[in-house]
Amino acid sequence: MSALTPRSFWRRFLPLRPMDTVFALIDCENFYVSCERVFDPSLRTVPLAILSNNDGCIIARSEKIKAAGIPMGAPYFKWEETLDKIGARVRSSNYALYGDMSTRVASILEQDALAVERYSIDECFLTLPALSRQNLWRVGDNIRRKVLRWVGLPIRVGIGPTKTLAKVSDENAKARKKAGMGRGVYVCPDEPTRDDFLQCVPVEDVWGIGPAYEESLTEKGVSTAAEFRALPDPWIRTEMTVVGLRIARELRGHSCLELELVRPDRKTLVRSRSFGQTVETKDHLRQALAKHAQRAAEKLREEDLVARGIEVFITTKRFGAPPHYSNQVAARLGGHTARGTPFVRATRHLLDPIYRSGYGYKKAGVQLYDIRPSRPHQTSLFGRPREEDEDLMNAVDQLNTAYGRNTIHLAATGVAESQEWEMKRQNRSPRYTTRWDELPTATI
Repeated sequence: MSALTPRSFWRRFLPLRPMDTVFALIDCENFYVSCERVFDPSLRTVPLAILSNNDGCIIARSEKIKAAGIPMGAPYFKWEETLDKIGARVRSSNYALYGDMSTRVASILEQDALAVERYSIDECFLTLPALSRQNLWRVGDNIRRKVLRWVGLPIRVGIGPTKTLAKVSDENAKARKKAGMGRGVYVCPDEPTRDDFLQCVPVEDVWGIGPAYEESLTEKGVSTAAEFRALPDPWIRTEMTVVGLRIARELRGHSCLELELVRPDRKTLVRSRSFGQTVETKDHLRQALAKHAQRAAEKLREEDLVARGIEVFITTKRFGAPPHYSNQVAARLGGHTARGTPFVRATRHLLDPIYRSGYGYKKAGVQLYDIRPSRPHQTSLFGRPREEDEDLMNAVDQLNTAYGRNTIHLAATGVAESQEWEMKRQNRSPRYTTRWDELPTATI
C-alpha cells in the first residue's frame, strides 16, 4: 500500500461533499539571496546583494543591505563604495539556479495542498481544507519546516478565506517575524476579530490597490483596509471599477479570485537582452538575433505552442550619447512552426532593411506572434512532414536537457568564445542544480 500524503489523506477521509477550502500564500523570503546562501554558507552572515542582467542594478537585498539604506533597483556603480564599506558580497543574477529552486519548492507544496498556483518565481497560492484556525496554523508551520529542511529556503505562510486575505496575512506574518514574534506563519482571524486586524492594515498595502487608488481613498477619508471594505458598493464600483469592488468583497471574506491552474493562452513571446558591450557590426547583431530566435523556438516547444509571425528589433542606448536609433520589422512565415531554423533564417532577412552602420547598438531581440497550441492541424500541401520535424526537435531538446543548454545549437548563433555581445555576469555563482560540471563539492 502506497504511503498517504496529506493531500491524498484529505481527499480520502474528509467528507465526500465538495470541500470548503481556504487559500494560503507561500512566499519565499529574500528568494534570490536565500538561493545563493543555500550553497555557499559563507554568505549567510554577510550583507549580500544580487545584481540584474549585465550587473547593472541591485534587484535583491539581504536584510543588512536594506538596513544600510541601499534602495531596490539602485545602480550598482553608484553604491559600490557603500557596499564595500559594509563588507557586502555581490552576486550576478543566476536565473538557472533560481528557476530550478522555485520548481523544487512547488513540488514540495504539491504534496500538502489540494491545488497549487505558481504565482511568481518566489510565490505560490495553495488551497487547503477549511480546518480550525489552530489546525491551519499547524499545517502552515509544517509546510514551512518541510521546505526549510528539504531545500534550505526560508518561507512565510499567510492563510485566509480569500486570496486577498491570504496576501494580507502573509504581510502580517512578515511584520510579526521581523518584530521577533512568530515563525512566519499567520492565519487570518474570524469575524469580528478580523475587523480589528484589518484596522491595522494601511489601505495602500492591500494587494491590488496601491498608489493607483490611494489618492481617491485618502480624499474619502479611508486609511485602513477595514474602512475600505466598509464603503458602499456603488461608490467603489464608480470610483474603482469592478476591480476595486472585487478587492472589497475579498476583504469581506467572499472569494472572487480562484486559483489559476491553467495558464492563459500566450499571445506573444519576447526574447531580448541588453548587450554586455556596445555592438556595431551586422554579423554580431545577426548572431544575437539568431540566439534569441533559437531560444524563443525552444520556449514554444516547452509550452507545446507554434507560431507564425516574428518581429525583429534593434536599439541603441536610450539615454546615452547620441546618435540614437531604433527600429523594428515583422514578417510571417509560410506556416506555424516551433522549429528554430525558420525563425533564425527570418532574422537574417529582417535585419538587413533596419540595420544602419555607424551606430552602437545596446539591445536586440525578437517577438513571436500569431501563436497557437501545437495540436494536430492541417499543414501546407508542400510543407515538410511535421512528424520528422518533431523527432528532430525532440532529439535536440533531449540532448540539451541531458548535457546542458547549447550542447547542440544552430551555427548561426556563433561560437561562444567570440560572442563579445553576451551579457555580463562577472560574479555569477555556479549553476549548482542544473549543470553536471558545476555541481557543488564537499570535502571531508
